[in-house]
Amino acid sequence: MIRGIVFDFDGTLIDTESAWYTAFCDLYQQHRVELPLSLYAQCIGTTHDAFDPVAHLIASAEMPITESEIEQFIQRRHHELMREKSLRPGVKKTIETARTLGLRIGLATSSHRAWIDPFLERLGIADAFHCIRTADDVKRVKPDPALYELTLACLGLKPDEAVAIEDSPNGALAAVRAGMHVLCTPNDVTRQLPFPENCNHVSSLDEIDWPTWLQERNR
Repeated sequence: MIRGIVFDFDGTLIDTESAWYTAFCDLYQQHRVELPLSLYAQCIGTTHDAFDPVAHLIASAEMPITESEIEQFIQRRHHELMREKSLRPGVKKTIETARTLGLRIGLATSSHRAWIDPFLERLGIADAFHCIRTADDVKRVKPDPALYELTLACLGLKPDEAVAIEDSPNGALAAVRAGMHVLCTPNDVTRQLPFPENCNHVSSLDEIDWPTWLQERNR
């Protein structure tokens, strides 16, 4: 029986992922270097260990550019793009419904706590979660299942008693490896990527009638 919901953060609650990709594409274009999504996708929902867009640009650009210059541009551009961003459709309704149904609510993210806290405060959902686990709490982030395993333990739930809500293949794979139900809501960038077969796909959380959805999976 499903007794809890665990959200991812970046790209799931608020679409920071599309903004990061746009920011990097803008800078890459200035240096006449292409950044295919298939290449950049390796670092979506995880760390830059698989693909580092900063190092890649430094190595590919014809004109010299430093790591500091790249980071300053990306942070400034990302901030501009995020200024008007709000919760993705259906997120607030899902949180409210989960509370009404008495579900445990968690957050498991590959980002650091210092990154997510200002967003949670601005979006008015800082107190929405019974448990939050971040990159500060684990040695390996998604697609490793550790973040989900820690969050489940904190919530007092078994893997099959919770559904993970994810936007990226790396995040979805982490939830699958943790043995959870997985609901995938891709954003503008990640909907073009291949997800694990175990995902239940919806374009928006607004599409879901949660009492019905949960009843079908609790049979």
